[in-house]
Amino acid sequence: MRGRRHRAAAALAGLLALGAAATGCGIRPTSVPVDAGPAPSRVPCEVPDNAVTPQFEGVTAQVYLVCGAQLVTARRSVRIPESTGAADRLRFAQALLDELIAQPSGDEKDAGFTTEVKGPLTVTAAHKNDPAGALRLSRNPADLSALALSQVVCTYAENTPTAPGSQQVVLGGPGEDPARGYTCTSEMKSRPDSAATLGDIPRPTRT
Repeated sequence: MRGRRHRAAAALAGLLALGAAATGCGIRPTSVPVDAGPAPSRVPCEVPDNAVTPQFEGVTAQVYLVCGAQLVTARRSVRIPESTGAADRLRFAQALLDELIAQPSGDEKDAGFTTEVKGPLTVTAAHKNDPAGALRLSRNPADLSALALSQVVCTYAENTPTAPGSQQVVLGGPGEDPARGYTCTSEMKSRPDSAATLGDIPRPTRT
């Protein structure tokens, strides 16, 4: 019994000595948990194939919602203009924005989907000196929450990118500040609560 007590005391003394050595090296013991990224999701984040019921003639578009602390695509029926003019692209961009603002359906909620994009929020045409393909929001992109901005960026990059296959969109606010490029990256999808990385200010290419 005395031997076991001696060994336990020696082990405790060793732990205390190790803690003291760590403190002496500038390492403070702490009980604060370390941020190791979002916890694995326990929600399905998947809506049944028959859950999308078009309410009007259109096509099924992919919009990005929040599920399990990540961005996950959800299918929505969106009216797509027949032509590809600037005005039609603007209407399509507004339709996508409206889908992000709308509350998830019952099936989407059951699967764990939510949205952080809050209305009122509209999209308008690019300003005179903006680059081609730029979109202007009724609020400054920087004023949106990180999650909401990530949803908007990735939804636009998926459906109406500045250039085909670029996964980039050029967004600005209602003021005179220059529009900025935003890229929907895999990091943005996995950690949408992080601030979106601003791209360069694109050079105007409007004609």
